Amino acid sequence: MLKQGETFAVFDRYGNIQRVGLGEQGLYHQGTRFLSRLEFRLAGRRPLLLSSTIKEDNATLNVDLTNPDFSDNGQVVLPRDMIHMFRRAFLWHGALYDRLRLRNYSLQPVDISFEYIFGADFADIFEVRGAKRQRRGQALDPIVEPGRVQISYRGLDEQDRRTVISFDPLPAELDGSAARFHVTIPAHGERTFDITIGCQPRTEAPKMAAYDDAAHAMSDELRLLREGEATLGTSNEQCNDWINRSVVDLYLMVTRTGHGLYPYAGVPWFSTVFGRDGILTALQYLWINPRLARGVLSYLAANQATETNSIQDAEPGKILHETRHGEMAALGEIPFGRYYGSVDSTPLFVMLAGAYYERTADLEFIKSIWPNIEAALDWIECYGDPDEDGFVEYCRRSPKGLVVQGWKDSVDSVFHADGSLAEGPVALVEVQGYVYAALRAAAELAAVLDLPKRSTRLNRQADDLRAKFEEHFWCEELGTYALALDGKKQPCKVRTSNPGHCLAAGIVSPQRAARVAATLVDGHSFSGWGIRTVSDEELRYNPMSYHNGSVWPHDNAIIAAGMARYGLSEHVAEVFTGLFDTSLFVEISRMPELFCGFPRRAGEGPTLYPVACAPQSWAAAAVFSLIQSLLGLSIDAPRRQIRFVKASLPESLMRIDIRNLQVADATVDLAVERFPSNVGVEVKRRHGSVDIISIK
Repeated sequence: MLKQGETFAVFDRYGNIQRVGLGEQGLYHQGTRFLSRLEFRLAGRRPLLLSSTIKEDNATLNVDLTNPDFSDNGQVVLPRDMIHMFRRAFLWHGALYDRLRLRNYSLQPVDISFEYIFGADFADIFEVRGAKRQRRGQALDPIVEPGRVQISYRGLDEQDRRTVISFDPLPAELDGSAARFHVTIPAHGERTFDITIGCQPRTEAPKMAAYDDAAHAMSDELRLLREGEATLGTSNEQCNDWINRSVVDLYLMVTRTGHGLYPYAGVPWFSTVFGRDGILTALQYLWINPRLARGVLSYLAANQATETNSIQDAEPGKILHETRHGEMAALGEIPFGRYYGSVDSTPLFVMLAGAYYERTADLEFIKSIWPNIEAALDWIECYGDPDEDGFVEYCRRSPKGLVVQGWKDSVDSVFHADGSLAEGPVALVEVQGYVYAALRAAAELAAVLDLPKRSTRLNRQADDLRAKFEEHFWCEELGTYALALDGKKQPCKVRTSNPGHCLAAGIVSPQRAARVAATLVDGHSFSGWGIRTVSDEELRYNPMSYHNGSVWPHDNAIIAAGMARYGLSEHVAEVFTGLFDTSLFVEISRMPELFCGFPRRAGEGPTLYPVACAPQSWAAAAVFSLIQSLLGLSIDAPRRQIRFVKASLPESLMRIDIRNLQVADATVDLAVERFPSNVGVEVKRRHGSVDIISIK
């Protein structure tokens, strides 16, 4: 799988695109599949696979192939393993670049033919996922020119979408579905062939460059994306594999928008802007590189709802849930062209703004989005709490929108102890935590902006919410908080991971924090690999479900941040160790979106969830949040301070090195090392004025 910008591609191991498995293979751009078939054949046969790999930087697919035996009248005329075929593919600016290099290792010249078979169905990504449409648009006749084919489709939205395929050198034969080449390769000689496939949505022309020019531009872009960010290394090479894989996976998902960098949610199904996902990813990665947070805030501020639209679940001040391109979104067959059906994106937006300022001291940027922050606060107070009971709730208005509008958005994810589903409007426990943190963050920003009355009012609102929260959500018999309050204000008394987010938000009373954490790491909620979304004591627990018993890495990272906030470092180490051990078993140390919640069994790895996105942004960013929690690390840029509070390292880590950590205009390199009786922080390099504070 490859991704770049608005484009991604799913291949088989041969570098081909075929209708096999779940049928998801293809070249996609802006929510449409522009190529549904690309098959390379050697003399009419499939070559033999030697190896296939995605380069470490996630930028290129490299495939090594060789020829099978070719016979004539029962005699082998070309033994296998004489022709090496190397395919290297990458994406750049809406186009797929695929280079084929043929090398002849025999002692004689070889005459051989090969072909590319191609096709484009222009399916909307929701069709690929299984949505049924009553009608589709019209496939237009292919246009064939020397070395070039254009395949087109006129959608029901009256927009033409085109796939442009070009070949260099020219094929011997070319039609609307195949290109055929006949070549002679000298003994120990080689030939190179390039195929470029551009995606042209609506009236946009594909930006197709020469292969080498595009490859150089892509490499430069990868370098620029990470410019100026901190880097991590540890004493454990397996942990380094997890960290390094997570970095490149995250930047695979990062896309340049007109408002800055934005981490798209996940491939293949969520390769687009999601408000919640982008915010939580930016929060987890904030201490490493705040540029992501700025890009997320800028984009979401620019796309904040300004009017009520029930089809989009939009209300003034509300922050985006997701945006989609493609024919079905344009026609309104799905409401997700610009959709606002998440109850938590709005308070999370305010939280991120506060965290961004603390990390950067970028007051000018905060001033520029302060009207958006105020609009979000107005939504929280008015539209988010229509019955004025003091809690923010959700209730779907769009008939095609999401029924459940928290991060666990499966239809069966909010329920009572008897298994019955909660009826709305629903006040989720973690959302109240987010609102509390948003009010505190906004109060701090208002104070910095010299708005003392506004700051005082926001702090008073936060105090009131905290008192109501403790009164209505705490369940003494569970030792934790209820999952939600339903429309009748009845608590959903089930043990879930959701209250762990309240630890991270700081709304939990210090007297109850340890009890909440204890329920999350007991044998019913902690699988041995991570904290389950639902305890195995609950009726709807299912370790194979999406949200009712599975383990989500980002969920665990948020919970660990909450444990660190309350000084529960031993529990932080448990969560870190479970996910670190998971990284040892998953392919190429790539943390998936989620995995099954079965109990850990000796000598076996975790049970995978077969359709989990991998990579996914907030899963990739989880390791950076976990390390921050281990170290008790916070950055106060206005005061030019880096703090370590009760730093601890698990047995797997003797040392963590942090390089090029920037605070304002200062830069430091730090080493955190575990000793028999404590953990020490050493300044290896310091450029500029920044204080390092370590509190044992």
